[in-house]
Parts: sequence; C-alpha cells; structure tokens
Amino acid sequence: MHDATILDFEFEAHASPVADADRAALLANPGFGKVFTDHMVVIRYTADRGWHDARIQPRGPILIDPACAVLHYAQEIFEGMKAYRTPDGGASLFRADANARRFAESAERMAMPPVPDDLFLASIRELVSVDRAWIPESEGGSLYLRPFMFASETFLGVRPAQEYLYMVIASPAGAYFKGGAPSVTLWVSEHYTRAAPGGTGAAKCGGNYAGSLVAQAEAIREECDQVVFLDAVENRYVEELGGMNVFFVFEDGSIQTPPLGGTILPGITRESLLTLARDSGVTVREERYSMADWQADAESGRLREAFACGTAAVVTPIGRVRGRGMDFAIGNGGPGILTEQLREQLVAIQRGTAPDPHGWVERLF
Repeated sequence: MHDATILDFEFEAHASPVADADRAALLANPGFGKVFTDHMVVIRYTADRGWHDARIQPRGPILIDPACAVLHYAQEIFEGMKAYRTPDGGASLFRADANARRFAESAERMAMPPVPDDLFLASIRELVSVDRAWIPESEGGSLYLRPFMFASETFLGVRPAQEYLYMVIASPAGAYFKGGAPSVTLWVSEHYTRAAPGGTGAAKCGGNYAGSLVAQAEAIREECDQVVFLDAVENRYVEELGGMNVFFVFEDGSIQTPPLGGTILPGITRESLLTLARDSGVTVREERYSMADWQADAESGRLREAFACGTAAVVTPIGRVRGRGMDFAIGNGGPGILTEQLREQLVAIQRGTAPDPHGWVERLF
C-alpha cells in the first residue's frame, strides 16, 4: 500500500479565480454554505494502491457513473471544521487533530478505509494555504472546511466499495442562524428519532442528517429554529439537536449534557466546552436528562440556561422549547451568563486572542 506520509500534492491553479473585488463583495456577507473558494482537494483510494493521486485543483463538478456505489448504498462521511483569521492577519486551525480522529472513526463504522491523520491534516493545510484570501476578516467570520469521502466504485453489489474519493472544499462563513435573535426556539420531535443503539449515531455520515430533515421541516413549520430528538428506546431522554449537541445550566452553577454512548455525535465543540467548564471549576455531569425533567426544571427555575453547540453554530442559547402539549421558556429567554462566558472563552482561544493552555490551536501562517 502506498505510504500516505510521502504523498505529494500536485497543484493546478484555477484558470479564472474569482476577482479580488468580487471576492471582497462575497466575503462581506457570505451567509453559511453558499459561497465557495476557488480550489478543492481530491485524493483517490483503491484497494490495490491505497491512497494516491493527491491534488489541489480548481473547484468544479465531479463526474461519476450512475452505478456509483455512494448513490445506492450511502457509504459517505464528512467533517466540519474552521480556519480562523488571527489578529495579526495570519490564520489558524482549531483542534484539527480531533477532526482527523473522528473522521477515521466514522470511516471505520461505515466500512470505509480511514484516511491517515497526517494525510487528512496535510490536505486541510494545503487548501487553506492556497485559498487563504477567502478567510473572512469580519468579526465572527471564518473559513468553513468540509472534508468528505464517498464510495466511488461503479457496482451494484451490496458490499464495501473498493474505490473511494476523499475531497475537501471550503466556504467562507458568517452566522449560522439567521435573523439576529438572541436565542433559538426548539421543536421536540414526537414521531422521529435520530439514532438507535448499535446504529450510526456516533458517525458523521450524511444518512444521519438525511433522516433528520423531515423532523427539521416540521420544526420550521411550527416556527421553530431547530428540532430536538429524544432517545429511540424509551422516547424520554434528550439526545441532541438535528446537528448540534445540547447543554443545560442549573441554578447551582453546574452544567449537564447527555452522555455519548454511541447514539450521539461526539462533538469537538462539546468536548472543548466540557474542558473549559472544568477548568473554571464548574461541576460537569454527562448524564441522561428526560424531557419531562427539562420542562419541570425550566418552569420551577432550577434550570437557568440551555444552549446548543457545534462547529457551525459555535454556542447558541436556547430560549424556548415547544412540542405537542408543551411550550416553555428557559431563564429569561435569552443568553445566560455561563453560556456567554463559555462561548467567549472558546471563541477567544479559537481566534488567538486568549492563551491556549491545551494546545488546541495550530498556527498555519
């Protein structure tokens, strides 16, 4: 098998990159996931050669056969991470090594060949370096990076594919949630679950998100921002949102989040916040929390704050929860003190304006 540690990236510059003035206009208000940089990473895998043919090339369409395995059996995984503009005009990554490990774990769960950590990290560094001009300088802006891999073999047999494409695209990003609201409102899914024990809940695969979309659409119809899923066994315990982990803050200053256990995505933002909270002397619990307790604690005042977290949304206060037969506010309905404190700590480390005691930040240039 080809040694991934010695792969060299071939570089093909975009013949017609976005002009400087047009790029500046796009960066002024990029939204989320709508604007893309000039280049992308492509690396191929075959069972006989391993990982090979690493390229940085102009971003463009992918040519695949109608019998491409991913279209029929959904062998596909992805990651989400960001490059940040530093105060001196450079750029950095936050916990990219954790993304590499989770990508490999997702690959193994989906019967796919793991991308070696060093190759994954090299691909991220190469793309950010080439498209560095796309990193927003605006407050709160970042370059969202989307590494992904899919089965590219042409066949219709039900087995793990023998060929894969690993790719990375990049998208300058602004705020994830629109409208400038101080908090989001959640809709409790009554009929749908996100993941079951033994399933793919801990893998970052597209099927998990596809299965959540009908519930998310219901949330939007009910004028809510996000859906929250309960466990698949008892339909009682809070697990996670459609694309984010969830935290609860109590009147005694402690925080709680649902335990992982295979049905919840092991969020890197989630783990970072747990670490920062412990550093600050906050009591942290990773324990199950029922929907009934959530409502009762919010109404009694025992629960003071709740927030969602993830790479795209960072830390987002939860102000209200709605569902069939329930509608309650949390705290004052806006951002809570500990929620804001943790968010500010995390963002300051990510953007290089505060010390990085855990060695989470990698300076790129």
